[in-house]
Amino acid sequence: MKDEWHEYCIGDIADIVGGSTPSTADPSNFDGDIPWLTPRDLSNTHERYVSRGERNLTRKGLASCSAKILPAGTVLLTSRAPIGYLAIAKQPIATNQGFRSLVLKPEFDSEFIYYWLKANIGELERHASGSTFKELNGSALKGIRIRVPNKKTQRAIAHILGSLDDKIELNKRMNETLESMAQAIFKSWFIDFDPVRAKAEGRDPGLPQPIADLFPDQLVDSKLGEIPAGWRVEPFVETIEVIGGGTPKTSVSEYWNGDIPWFSVIDAPLESEVWVIDTEKKISRLGVENSSTRILPVSTTIISARGTVGRVALVGVPMAMNQSCYGLRGKMDSNGFFTYFSTKELVARLRRHAHGSVFDTITRDTLASISFVVPPVEIITTFEGMIIPIMKCIRDRLFESRTLAELRDALLPRLIRGEIRIEDVERFLADRGL
Repeated sequence: MKDEWHEYCIGDIADIVGGSTPSTADPSNFDGDIPWLTPRDLSNTHERYVSRGERNLTRKGLASCSAKILPAGTVLLTSRAPIGYLAIAKQPIATNQGFRSLVLKPEFDSEFIYYWLKANIGELERHASGSTFKELNGSALKGIRIRVPNKKTQRAIAHILGSLDDKIELNKRMNETLESMAQAIFKSWFIDFDPVRAKAEGRDPGLPQPIADLFPDQLVDSKLGEIPAGWRVEPFVETIEVIGGGTPKTSVSEYWNGDIPWFSVIDAPLESEVWVIDTEKKISRLGVENSSTRILPVSTTIISARGTVGRVALVGVPMAMNQSCYGLRGKMDSNGFFTYFSTKELVARLRRHAHGSVFDTITRDTLASISFVVPPVEIITTFEGMIIPIMKCIRDRLFESRTLAELRDALLPRLIRGEIRIEDVERFLADRGL
C-alpha cells in the first residue's frame, strides 16, 4: 500500500483561492442568490458538506470585491484564527477573506483531502504567521507537503471515514426529529392546553381515552390568563429544588483531571441533543469534596445563569457543574423531563420579557418571580411515560455517536498516512455492524 503513495506540495494538487467581503455599508451587495460563507458559518457544524451560509451576495456585491465563485467540490478551509474549520462546497459558493480554499485538480478526491487536512490541523497551524492573530497565507499553504495515494485508494479511505460521519449525522437528524416530537407534546398539553380546548368544544382530543379522561373539559381565569380547571398557578421555584455549583481551586492539581465530568456553559449541547454526556474539563472526587459543587444525578436539568445565559441541558451521566449554573430537580416529575421542558419555557418567557434588553443573569429571585401553570401529578406522570422512550433514544444515539466519533478519530490519522490496510479496516467495521 505504501508504494502507491506519492508526495506533493498542496500547491501542486490544488489552486488556492482566497475570499473577500463587499462593502457592508451598501445593502445592495447582500441578499442576492450567491451563497457566501464566513468562518462563523462553519463554527457550529460538523457536517462535511455545506451549501450556504447566513448571508448571500448579489452579483453586484460579488463584482465589487475579490471574492470568487468556487465550484462544487472545493475544500473550504478557514485560514485565520481559528484556523482549520473545514467543509466541502456542495454547490458553487463564495467566501470571505477568512478562507484559503482548495480547488482540486481532477485526480484528487475532495473528501480525502478534507480528511487529510482534518488530521493535520496542527501542521496547518505551524505554518501560520502573525504576532497578534495567526494566519495561514496562501504561499505557506501551497508549500505544505502531503502524501497521497491513487484516486481509487483516496476514495476508499474517504468512504470509510465518511460512512462513520454519515452515521453520526443521521443520528443528529433523528435526534432533531425526536426532540421536536417531545417538545410538541409538551407545548400541546401544558402551554396551549389543546386537549382541554378540544374537550371544551366537544371535539375529540386525539388521545387514548384513559389519557383524555385526565384532562378537564373547561378553562378558567387566572392571573396568567385562561388555564385548565383544577390546575394551579405557582412560582416556578416552588416546583423544583435548586442546586448550586462550584469550582475547585485551580491551584490544586489533585482536584483536576479526574474522572468526574464538570459542566460549564461551553459544554451545553445543541438544543436537539438535549443531554450532556461529556465535558471539556474533569475534576476528582477530592475536588468535589473540597468545593461547593455537587454530583448531579442523571436527568437533572442544568441552566446556565451567568455569562451565556439560558442554555439548558439534561444531565446524561453523573456530573458536577460550576457556579455559573443551577441544577434543577423537579418535585413532581420522577424522570426530570417535565422540569426540563418547563425550564426551556421559562427561558423563552424571560427572553420575551427582556424586550431586546440584555438577558445577562438568572438568580434564585428570577426563578421565584416567574409563575407557572402546574397540572396534576397524574398528567405529569402520563406525559413522562409517553416521552421516556423518546428521551432515552436521544441519549442512546448520543452515546453511539460519541463511540463512532472516537473510532473515526482513531482511524483517521492511520488511514491518511497509509499505516493500515483498507481491507482490514473494512473487515473490522463489518464485524461490528458498521
